[in-house]
Amino acid sequence: MSSIPVIDITPLYSSDRNDWQETIQQIDHACRHIGFFAIQGFAITPTQMHTMFQLSKAFFAQTTENKQQIDISKSNNHRGWGSQGAEQLDPNSPSDWKETFDMALDIHPEHPIVTQCPELYGPNQYGELKGFQQTVNQHYGLLLDIAKRLLRVMALALHLEEDHFTRYFEGEHISVFRMIHYPPRPTNQPVDNNSMAAGAHTDYGCITLLAQDNIGGLQVQTKEGEWLDVAPLENTLIVNIGDLMQRWTNDHYRSTAHRVRNLKPGTHRYSMPFFVEPRFDTPVETIASCITEDTPQQYDSVTSGDWILSRFAATYEYRQE
Repeated sequence: MSSIPVIDITPLYSSDRNDWQETIQQIDHACRHIGFFAIQGFAITPTQMHTMFQLSKAFFAQTTENKQQIDISKSNNHRGWGSQGAEQLDPNSPSDWKETFDMALDIHPEHPIVTQCPELYGPNQYGELKGFQQTVNQHYGLLLDIAKRLLRVMALALHLEEDHFTRYFEGEHISVFRMIHYPPRPTNQPVDNNSMAAGAHTDYGCITLLAQDNIGGLQVQTKEGEWLDVAPLENTLIVNIGDLMQRWTNDHYRSTAHRVRNLKPGTHRYSMPFFVEPRFDTPVETIASCITEDTPQQYDSVTSGDWILSRFAATYEYRQE
């Protein structure tokens, strides 16, 4: 395999499910064989995506003092700005060479769901950048709509009810939109070609939708253990399977390791992942039809919230304090 599949999801905007059939087969094949694919034909325009990247650049170009006002360590529910080195995705490698901004559903601190799970629910920290809050919230909604269409397809491909996954995204789900900036390394700092800007890892949730700029650097690991470059393609989103979906499907759908290699000197890289994660109390139990004599059950039941929090604790130093 020299590249990940590119799938046109335009048919998924048809109300006639017969129009979906070829797309269902394409997505199912990609989920089973590599766990990564690119999509085109979704309802976010190139202009809207360009606006989001410009907004991301403006956010990270703020002074450190401004960004520290919404430092993620000040948030009980992991929202706001993550400074460079705050995240270590690969425990066997140095901290990642990036800074981040995280947001999710913006929920009042006195809402009952916040009382139940304050580590995953609550208010966002937006900062003072003009137009930022409104624009990222609108984009969050557009991405969620695309994600739900893909989850319906996956349910149908697995011969389940169409809403088998999306039912857990009604109300207070814990999906997270993130902006990432990979800054240039100092010119006097030698770059180790074996080190990464973001270490090898799998994603925690169901699926991830990723927008990346034209710089490149993303790599995914094949079944054979080789690292495959994912070249940027204009007007596409990268989709990958996460750990919860792999658990649900008993390894039929693959949560594939990926990483970001070091960039050329003087190069900035920007990306925007949307981590699609269900309500915190969602029971993630192996789908019965995914258990056979040849594929016995691999995983115990877990709630999505417990799983996400366990992964947070292993990734973020401030969560361990």
